[in-house]
Amino acid sequence: MYISFYNDFINWLESHLGTCFYKRIFGIECPGCGMQRSFIELLKGNILESILLYPALLPLIFTLVFLVLHLIYRYKNGALILKISFIFTVLLIIIAFVVKLVNSTV
Repeated sequence: MYISFYNDFINWLESHLGTCFYKRIFGIECPGCGMQRSFIELLKGNILESILLYPALLPLIFTLVFLVLHLIYRYKNGALILKISFIFTVLLIIIAFVVKLVNSTV
């Protein structure tokens, strides 16, 4: 029963992907393009495919989960870990975006 519900949920997500306003207007992908597909692949258990689609998804999830946990438990070095994680995630988003732009023009 749970597996059927889980598969139905993934199928529902795949059939209801949002369109990128930025790509529709400017004709190029935005820094967040690929995140939905990457998340679906992660839910399917395809970790490598998820990373290839959107490399920053796992660090982004870590950052958000750690942020919530830090707000609840007030870890001693939580703020520093969040700063480092945030910087790493943003840099990864920017690098992946630039690589995507370069590859699309070649």
